[in-house]
Amino acid sequence: MKQRSGIQVMARLIGLVKPLTGYMVLAILMGLIGNLCASFITIFGAYAVLNVLGFFVPFTLQTLFVSVAAFAVLRAALRYGEQTCNHFIAYKLLALIRDRVFQALRRLCPAKLEGRDKGDLVSVITADIELLEVFYAHTISPAAIAALFTAVMVLFIGTYNPVLGMIALAAYLTVGVLIPFVTSRQGGDDGMRFRQKAGELSGFVLESLRGLSETLQYGQGGSRLAEMNAKTDALPEDESRLKKTAGFNQAMTQSVMILFDLAMLFTSAALYRSGSVGFAGVVIPTVALMSSFGPTAALAGLGSMLQNTFAAGSRVLDILDETPVTEEVTGKAPIGFEGAGTSEVSFAYGDEMILDGISVNIPKGSVIGINGRSGSGKSTLLKLLMRFWEADSGDVKISGTDIGEINTKDLRSMQSYVTQETHLFHDSIRNNLRIARLDATDAQIEEACRKASIHDFIESLPDGYDSQAGELGDSLSGGERQRIGLARAFLHDAPLMLLDEPTSNLDSLNEGVILKSLNEERGDRTVVLVSHRLSTMRTADRIVSVENGRIS
Repeated sequence: MKQRSGIQVMARLIGLVKPLTGYMVLAILMGLIGNLCASFITIFGAYAVLNVLGFFVPFTLQTLFVSVAAFAVLRAALRYGEQTCNHFIAYKLLALIRDRVFQALRRLCPAKLEGRDKGDLVSVITADIELLEVFYAHTISPAAIAALFTAVMVLFIGTYNPVLGMIALAAYLTVGVLIPFVTSRQGGDDGMRFRQKAGELSGFVLESLRGLSETLQYGQGGSRLAEMNAKTDALPEDESRLKKTAGFNQAMTQSVMILFDLAMLFTSAALYRSGSVGFAGVVIPTVALMSSFGPTAALAGLGSMLQNTFAAGSRVLDILDETPVTEEVTGKAPIGFEGAGTSEVSFAYGDEMILDGISVNIPKGSVIGINGRSGSGKSTLLKLLMRFWEADSGDVKISGTDIGEINTKDLRSMQSYVTQETHLFHDSIRNNLRIARLDATDAQIEEACRKASIHDFIESLPDGYDSQAGELGDSLSGGERQRIGLARAFLHDAPLMLLDEPTSNLDSLNEGVILKSLNEERGDRTVVLVSHRLSTMRTADRIVSVENGRIS
């Protein structure tokens, strides 16, 4: 995880506000005027008291009463408008950030996401992004309002005496800047540790739910629960430190505000004795300071709160800043499929060599079988043909063109990729199939399912093709999910089919039906078939054996 300062995170998050600058300016103006109205209700009340006591004030009593009433109404309306604007901005930006994070994850997938804790990623996309609402709705605008409000009030109090204006300035800066800085430094990395542990807990819970059957089967429910409780109990420890910091922050803020109120009172009284100010110069500046800490006090409470928020922001930025293994290619001339192949391709996961000088020719219209022991690099070869990974050396080409020079969209349209584990979304079977081709008709969907020997099974379900697949396809068996994956490939109707153990979960009857469909539908279609089964390999025109990353 990249280390970023709070300032760096803040700058990046503020940069996202640009599309909504107009709304932000409007929110700041409404907040500034609204807070001034709130303060001047008290100030004009003090003027009214002075008027009743016979001291000179520049306003009539009637004017003061009308002004206070107007300020009250205006304050309510402007507060509502300010909050509406801020939350509109916040939720618009949260939607924008989620969109950008999803796009980033799509670019990173699958190379950079293999082995990543999916629960932690879910925590980033949900909880961490939600926390940014605090920053957008309760930090940016309030900070700007506090700065402008401070300038106005310092000038107003300073009209009675420059010394009093300087005291007001010192008070606002201490409460709104110094205290948040001290408390944020005091908290250290508590916020980041809390977010990381929350992500780990989310991942553990997700994993536990997915493996609930196995946990019960082997009688490990108690130990799993104990581990979950231990992770859960660790969160309050970090949260407690954050709350202690927040409590200390609040106590310090209140104490400092009282001290500055007293400083303003005693200083103005001393100036009154010396004749530098009148009696109004004692009352009005003191009342003005006492009634005007609201905007800066709101910032004081952010010091500890923003630790958590900036930690969440940093985790989001980690995803946005991560460099994908393969960049999306656009702007290239479209090409048709005329065969594929690799030439002296080598690839390693870290220090582990997987493929070493692999050369495979895949002519158009052929069925190439790839055989080898588990871990020999067969599946990796298919991923290189899909350009999920970049080869360390050598060439991977389609139609004589390096796949890095083919538009990603065109590459995906030319390929169908079926893995051993077909992922199904929590949706109808029909919609799960239509992922392969959004404009497919019901007739085309059914025909693809017949080729994959799954049509009769789907029709036997209570709702047929509208039956729900369940979360992760848990309402279907492994073989049924695999056949739906094959149906997707048939529906996609790409000229190059990459099949990774497509019949591993099927019985011999369904395997035979699917292989027969492959033979019947070959035409100009090219198939690269990875399988351990000799029966599956019989359909291949040529078999390539891969052992220890080399062709044998």
